[in-house]
Amino acid sequence: MFGWWGRTVVRVRWWVVAAAAALVVVGATWGAGVFGSLAGGGYDDPDSESNRAARAIAEQLGQRPPDLLVLWSSDTATVQDAGFRSAVTEAVTRIRALPQVASVASYLDPASPQLVSDDRRATYAVVQLAAADEDGKLAAYEEIEPRLGAAGLTTTVGGSVGFGAQANAQTEKDITRAEIFSLPVLFVLLVLIFRGLVAALSPLVVGGIAILGALVAVRALTYLTDISVFAINVITLLGLGMAVDYSLFVVSRFREELAGGRDVPAAIRITVATAGRTVVVSGLTIVLALASLLIFPQPFLGGMAIGGMAAVLIAMLAALTVLPAALSLLGHRIDALRIPLPASKREPGAGWARLARSVMRRPVLYLVGVLAVLVVFALPFSRVQFGGFDERVLPADTPARIVGEALRNDFPGGGITPINVYAPDGDAAALASRITGLPGVSGADVTAPTLVTVTTSAEPTSAEARGVVRDIRALDPDVLVGGRAAIDQDLLDSLADRLPWMALIMAAATMILLFLAFGSILLPIKAVLMNLVSIGASFGVVIFIFQDGHFEDLLRFESTGYIEPSNLILVLAVLFGLATDYEVFLLSRVREEWDAGRDNTAAVATGLQRTGRIITAAALLLIVVVGGFATGGVTVVKLIGVGMIVAIIVDATLVRALLVPATMRLLGHWNWWAPGPLARFYARYGISEAPDPAPAPPPREPAPA
Repeated sequence: MFGWWGRTVVRVRWWVVAAAAALVVVGATWGAGVFGSLAGGGYDDPDSESNRAARAIAEQLGQRPPDLLVLWSSDTATVQDAGFRSAVTEAVTRIRALPQVASVASYLDPASPQLVSDDRRATYAVVQLAAADEDGKLAAYEEIEPRLGAAGLTTTVGGSVGFGAQANAQTEKDITRAEIFSLPVLFVLLVLIFRGLVAALSPLVVGGIAILGALVAVRALTYLTDISVFAINVITLLGLGMAVDYSLFVVSRFREELAGGRDVPAAIRITVATAGRTVVVSGLTIVLALASLLIFPQPFLGGMAIGGMAAVLIAMLAALTVLPAALSLLGHRIDALRIPLPASKREPGAGWARLARSVMRRPVLYLVGVLAVLVVFALPFSRVQFGGFDERVLPADTPARIVGEALRNDFPGGGITPINVYAPDGDAAALASRITGLPGVSGADVTAPTLVTVTTSAEPTSAEARGVVRDIRALDPDVLVGGRAAIDQDLLDSLADRLPWMALIMAAATMILLFLAFGSILLPIKAVLMNLVSIGASFGVVIFIFQDGHFEDLLRFESTGYIEPSNLILVLAVLFGLATDYEVFLLSRVREEWDAGRDNTAAVATGLQRTGRIITAAALLLIVVVGGFATGGVTVVKLIGVGMIVAIIVDATLVRALLVPATMRLLGHWNWWAPGPLARFYARYGISEAPDPAPAPPPREPAPA
């Protein structure tokens, strides 16, 4: 199948290039407008009890969480001063008159004296927007934000809608910054790897196509469903990263075939049949791992999954179509514009050959040593503490974060986020009395005939606050409990319920794909176990940094002492796919050597020797791509980036270079065993294809790699 595809791409290469050019134009114009179509974070389950409580309270009592919090402050004046008061009065009057605004509450209202800071030098207004959906509220915010100021006072805007808009803006800024950082470094590294400008440009071109194509796909999907703004980070990260990875393998194999004396059409056919097959297996594995996120009801995870799947699929398709078409047009000119770099005196792959022989001689030593190191890395994960996130995921100078911290630190009761208990059929006064006696409750006030507002001194995102929520729900199963702590508790329950199914989907999809690719029962099981070991080490480092607060100054973030659980779920899916990526690259070459008649030890050693340098180069390039995002301003994305960097380093060095070859050496011929019926199934339906039965012509002078 793959050889046929290679021949087809050569025949229609001009049409393929024209289609790619059209996609780039659409992506750079219409697709680039996706930022205005994306929703906010969407971390909670729309059908959870906390959301049902919020809807009931809004519908029955007219009480809704604020959309915007407009903070006005002064370094010298207080709210009693005439100038301060008149400025706020004029601003509130102006905001109330805006058609996008439904209501405004300020300290000027008799019922809202608590909207003044303890030092009397700041106050804030609570603004409800008229729009019914999130997109409409974000659009309204963009329109009215310049008109929220009060003359002579410092104006800072936060709240949920302000947070969403500012997170969107920070995401765009981070992407631009990451591209400015990563693209030049990538190009320099690609030049060093390929020793030529033309070959070095090809992965970047494929990466651009992958990103722009994914933007088009995601914008189209926004007409069907809400997609989180953070999906853009994953699109750029995985689109560019996987495109560079796949292009590196395809171009390297193409140049290898040319150096072996093949003509251009034959080199394309063999490249697609070998490296292209590997790209398909890798891409589908990552896509299916990300697809497991779709079983969660949180829009954040679904949006990230959609963005990542689109980016990887288009990167895979571009590497299988656009890149071979371009290579068929370039031919031997892929080595044009060579850079005169000093040639290595060592035989290519000599270092990897020595490492392979060492691993083959001492597999038990390498197996035990590497596992010990990975267990040490994973140990911090044993003390993970889950909790919610707040405005601290944004940089310190972001207005939404400034407002949130000001309310928490400077306003009476600002650090206390109430738990709302809606009791439509009960006695609110009796319920409040029962709630008052619960551990951790500092107050329970009847604020409406069917509403009890519960306060606790615990931090809203803490385990203690969630414990209060569980205790209230245990008192009366007919009431609806909402508020921030309830949202976090519902999130944890939702993730815990679906996590086993996610793990089952990822493991089953990976094992099925790897069986179809390699015809083995044990190798897919081993791959899943290796993935878990690698991911466990990465999670341990994530806890050490983001929960324990190490390297805060270096990485420019503030630890909350908790890990937001949906972030780890996302990282799990991404890392599981990426961990399988290098496994597929290595096993593909080992299987090729095995099919060529080598024994298991020779096949494993030769496979490591042939792929070690390319896998290391691919890992280095991917680290550069991810590094641009790990230095961004949004902690959510920074955590993903750091986790990926650690996993890539661990996976490309300890796991794929040492642990996998050692286990394969110990398993011997059992690596390729399958029961009779499954062996026959693989022979008929497996994703396999011999590179080319015909012998190659006499080799020409090899091109430096």
